[in-house]
Amino acid sequence: MPIVVALDVMLARRKMKSKDLASIIGISEANLSLLKQGKVRGVRFATLEAICRALQCQPGDLLEYVVDDATPEVSHDARIGSSRDR
Repeated sequence: MPIVVALDVMLARRKMKSKDLASIIGISEANLSLLKQGKVRGVRFATLEAICRALQCQPGDLLEYVVDDATPEVSHDARIGSSRDR
C-alpha cells in the first residue's frame, strides 16, 4: 500500500501508549490499532485532527506516501482538481 501510517513511531516519540491516545481522542483501542497497522481504508479529518492535537504533530508526521510499483498510475484527468471537474 502506498500510504504508510507512522502512528506507532509518533506514539513512541511522545512516550504515549495507544490506550491513552485512544482514550484522549475518543475512539476504541481496537480502531486505533487498525489505524496503526494501516488496515483502514480511510480516516476522518476530525479523527486525524484529534490525533495531531493529542500528539502535537502534523498529519505529515503520521502519514507517508511511498511509491509502490504495483500501484497503477493515475491519469491526469482522474486527479483531484483537474479542469474537467470544474
